[in-house]
Amino acid sequence: MPKTLRREDLQIGRVFRAAEETMMVELPASARTTAPGRYSIWFGNGRGHACIGEIVSTDAGAGTVTRRVERVDSGDLRTARAGIWSGYVYPTPEPLGLPFSDVQIPVENGMAPAWRFTPRQSSGDPSNWAIHIHGLGGSKAGALRGVPVADRLGYTSLVVSFRNDRDAPASADGRYHLGQSEWHDVEAAVAYAVGQGASRIVLFGWSLGASIALQLAASSEFRERISGLVLNAPVFDWRRTLADNATSSKLPQPVAALGLKMLGSSGTHWVTGLDAPLNFDALDFLARADELSVPILVIHNEGDRSTPFAISREFVSRRPEMATLLTFPSAEHTQEWNSDPDAWNAAVENWLRNGPPSSSDSL
Repeated sequence: MPKTLRREDLQIGRVFRAAEETMMVELPASARTTAPGRYSIWFGNGRGHACIGEIVSTDAGAGTVTRRVERVDSGDLRTARAGIWSGYVYPTPEPLGLPFSDVQIPVENGMAPAWRFTPRQSSGDPSNWAIHIHGLGGSKAGALRGVPVADRLGYTSLVVSFRNDRDAPASADGRYHLGQSEWHDVEAAVAYAVGQGASRIVLFGWSLGASIALQLAASSEFRERISGLVLNAPVFDWRRTLADNATSSKLPQPVAALGLKMLGSSGTHWVTGLDAPLNFDALDFLARADELSVPILVIHNEGDRSTPFAISREFVSRRPEMATLLTFPSAEHTQEWNSDPDAWNAAVENWLRNGPPSSSDSL
């Protein structure tokens, strides 16, 4: 489950069987629970998980929405009274129904667990690999959403962990560094793939995972093997992203500026807990856009309140010959896939098969 699972704040109403033994769940209607697509509910203090599908009906008078329950992966949803709405449709690899194995990647402080998926298409090129990188505060399960489309294309997939995500070994300070150090763990996963015969590698990055993918494309010793980036809700500029989040939280601008200064200072580690200051210039891929030479698909939604959509649009406008912007109607961070999985999969598959189109697209 996501490592920063918040307090259960979603009230679960009736869970019942409809025609053909289909399970349904009744929920309070909200912007989240009435959004189209596929989502999930964590319940039972994170021990239970159910995949939630299409809207079956709404009751405006009662303020409720009824949705189809596609699967219950763990726990008893019928006895649950509260839960957490999530984009993690696949909590583990098993619901994907694809052959996989557990592997261990040697990293700086030990071994980082990963899932390796062998493509079902025996005719696929075994040198084509996809590496899937999850976001801030999450787990590698969050990156499973990109595996089915990679499988359809015959890619071997590696879904990785990295320092401080509670799966991989922690760093000395136990703090996230916004991709500044985490990319070295994912580079170790790239090295593993190369050692297994990978020569063409597509990086799928989600939020912070996209920042890590950008670092790899610019700085990795294996960057010549990286053939494309699929970046979902990417963070191109951490300085501006954090400042925008502070503004949205109504934090006074001087306070936000001081916070950023402290994160970037070696003299305030006793406050920040970081064993090295953040280099916001090195984390700024709006400024570093010219350092990139690989095709990039940017997938984002205009309502994202965590990672400003305007920054993604600006990045693509700076490198239109290389980068393509694909927008989805979702208003939640990293839930573009959830809003329309079939369209997301089709768009990514088309881009990987045919190369980047010459203009931005919307769905």
